[in-house]
Amino acid sequence: MSKQHTDVILDVQDKPALPLLVGLSLQHMVAMFSGTLLVPLLVGLSPAVGLFSSGVGTLLHILITRKKIPMYMGASFAFLVPMAALMHTTGYPSVASGVISVGIIYLIIAALIALVGTKIIAKIFPPIVVGPIVMAVGLSLATSVATNGTLLDGKYDIRVFIVTMLTLGLTIFFNSFFKGPFGMLSILLGIISGYILAIVFGLVDLQPVVHAHWFAVPQFQIPFVSFKPVLNWEAIVAIAPLAMVSMTDHFGYLMTTGELTDRDYLKNPDLKRTIAGNGVATMFSGLVGGPALTSYGENIGVLALTKVHSVYALIGAAIFAIMFSFVGKLAALVATVPAAVTGGVSFLLFGVIAVSGMRIIVENKLDFNDKRNLMIGSSILVIGIGNAYLQIGAGPHLIQFSGLTIATVVGIILNLILPKESASK
Repeated sequence: MSKQHTDVILDVQDKPALPLLVGLSLQHMVAMFSGTLLVPLLVGLSPAVGLFSSGVGTLLHILITRKKIPMYMGASFAFLVPMAALMHTTGYPSVASGVISVGIIYLIIAALIALVGTKIIAKIFPPIVVGPIVMAVGLSLATSVATNGTLLDGKYDIRVFIVTMLTLGLTIFFNSFFKGPFGMLSILLGIISGYILAIVFGLVDLQPVVHAHWFAVPQFQIPFVSFKPVLNWEAIVAIAPLAMVSMTDHFGYLMTTGELTDRDYLKNPDLKRTIAGNGVATMFSGLVGGPALTSYGENIGVLALTKVHSVYALIGAAIFAIMFSFVGKLAALVATVPAAVTGGVSFLLFGVIAVSGMRIIVENKLDFNDKRNLMIGSSILVIGIGNAYLQIGAGPHLIQFSGLTIATVVGIILNLILPKESASK
């Protein structure tokens, strides 16, 4: 890990005062909201259940990791294709088999790590691999954000571009010039300001809020209550292998969070706990009708930008997510925040993550005149940012490896096989 940063406002174990904690928690919840709702919507699951399971899953992850990792667990996009295909063929019982099997795989891997230790993990993730991976995490997310910042229903719309840029500018202004609590809430203030601008520009449809009920129980799918459990091996074979894809992304986010908070999470609370936490969270989600869960880069961006690393803000966000899943109008209101607003904020969030990777490289004084470093770093960045994904199979059997996953694997392999002594000759 790098040297201790001196600009942290609230550290991981610091407890904000209650009024500030509410704002910080809402800030984190809004950051993850669109992705956590979008996955269930695309798959055919209940968005309210997805929101509920993400909140409970985050609390479970924080509990298992002993409140040492400020990380939010939201719906994973890695499993989107097979889950959607299974929902249209054999229905949710099959999807549940696959999601629960993903959680079991996480637990098995956590047990294996407990047996062999984490030293081998530290060896295959040196700064020359970690730095470019963290940069790729932020930059690879920028592509979709840039698209959402200019398009409305698939077509270019100048109003979307204006709202995106104004939201970005206002968020930067709040973060740069506001001090104290308002500075820590700069992202939430940026989202609120952008939302008002979006209403003025006619980009917000409030009808879903008007028609939503104040109180609505999520449509939980509970074994032996809502459906008869089935052991669907086809679903397990289609979904379970993607656990390794999601886990690789989780490694990247874990290293990014460790760099931001100046902690080595591979050692404390150790890797097996965070993977086990991910597994338990995903299993719970599968048991109530939700999607597989994973760590969210949006919330890591919030940590980096606000310099507030308090795990209690993530706990608060999880509690709010659970509450909002039962309050129809509030959930509907947050769901009306357009992509132009979230995109404007995300430009900043994902950019800060990328710069954190650059900081790893600078602080470890990596020499890119060394051919070995140059080959490893450039390969990770180009593959990760270019999103050179790999697809195997088709339909519900489709397995897609993201560019970030491939970049991580390539970086690990190059680090292991390229000689150090003669590489720069």
